Amino acid sequence: MVGLHMPQRNSTNGADPQRVERPAPAASAHRPRLEFFNLADLCWTDYHGYVHSVERLHAEPWGLYIERIVDNPRFHYIESWLLPELFLRVTVYHLRPGHDRGQTYYLDIGEYSQIEPKKWRGEGHYLHVVARPGQVPELLGIDELLTAHAAGHFDTARTHKAIERAAAVVDGIAGCGHDVDRWLATKGVALSWL
Repeated sequence: MVGLHMPQRNSTNGADPQRVERPAPAASAHRPRLEFFNLADLCWTDYHGYVHSVERLHAEPWGLYIERIVDNPRFHYIESWLLPELFLRVTVYHLRPGHDRGQTYYLDIGEYSQIEPKKWRGEGHYLHVVARPGQVPELLGIDELLTAHAAGHFDTARTHKAIERAAAVVDGIAGCGHDVDRWLATKGVALSWL
């Protein structure tokens, strides 16, 4: 074949000795994950259906605040804000000494809303953005989203919308000097953290 370079193969195993292919981790197909937050009972129901107590839940005009202690070797406290108008859940993990890398925001794309006077619902849409001050935001979860779409768990219109929303978040943060709080301020949202 003209113009095609075929690598030399090792005769013992047929592999290119200069290049080792590693299989990409397979994403598992699952339906969008649902969570529920109950202000009256100070609890959160995770996507497996397990109920967990939380230290604090309170609503603001722009969203719901969740505060909870966790037993994890890397972090001990989690704070999240559900922001319905921005289709986001913004989370900060409070890391234990020795794991501190500075403030890192995890922004999950999804649909978050109040469904009863004291109850909220969250539906994750597979994608999330990891943002650190002064660094380029990182978009994760595309493989998971596309796997869910291929399995029929997420239709084409919702898949496109999730990607558009995630791209807008990355673009917005980057356009504000890689500063999540500054970007949120342009949306009329001022979050408070411990």
